[in-house]
Amino acid sequence: MTQIGIAGIAGRMGKLLAEEVAAAGCTLAGGTGRGDDPRALFAASEVVIDFTHAHSAPLHAALAAELGRGLVLGSSGLSAEEEAAVAEAAKRAPIVYAANFATGVNLVIAMAEKLAAALPGTQYDAEIVEMHHRQKVDAPSGTAIAMGRAVARGRGTTLEEAGRESGRDGHTGARGTGTIGFAALRGGQVVGEHTLLFAAGSEHIALTHRSFDRRAYATGAVRAAQWLKGKAPGLYSMNDVLGLG
Repeated sequence: MTQIGIAGIAGRMGKLLAEEVAAAGCTLAGGTGRGDDPRALFAASEVVIDFTHAHSAPLHAALAAELGRGLVLGSSGLSAEEEAAVAEAAKRAPIVYAANFATGVNLVIAMAEKLAAALPGTQYDAEIVEMHHRQKVDAPSGTAIAMGRAVARGRGTTLEEAGRESGRDGHTGARGTGTIGFAALRGGQVVGEHTLLFAAGSEHIALTHRSFDRRAYATGAVRAAQWLKGKAPGLYSMNDVLGLG
């Protein structure tokens, strides 16, 4: 029975996570709210789930490393420096870091890499369109970026080399061959919609995932926490949790 702590337990996701911890038969070790010291939570937990702000990720990862605890990190919008801090902490603690914990999304991302490998960028333009609720701050979403990285891996390149965002850096006209495009929409209370489109002159292929309930993220995160218990230090993904390789 895994003892799971929840950072930000009073928030919308925190409450769902607490419900899913109970539903999975795990022990809720405690939670933190705004202004609380997270050290006590990590000390009391085997694994902590963190869906709070990106700026908290380095601190929580460092505490996991110091105290030898697992960390499931679902915060989005981490900077390169924050991601580097998480990767450094993973040398001493087991950490699952994912852009999205919904099972379906991770299957779509795995399929995206395989399709990209089979559909050459010289013939198929890759476009990623995502929509979220009007309160979401980061754009493109972490899930959209993960899709873009999967397409880049499939094509033997990186998102830094091939990515372009609509309306930024002057990219409003004709696109370059082999680039990976993004468009981010914000409005209403959409939980999350992502579509990856491969567009050629003779056909279009689309992969779409729609989230109707944030509980899908909570269920996946608790599954990841259970899987992480007892694992060796390292930076893991939902591919590892789901056995996707």
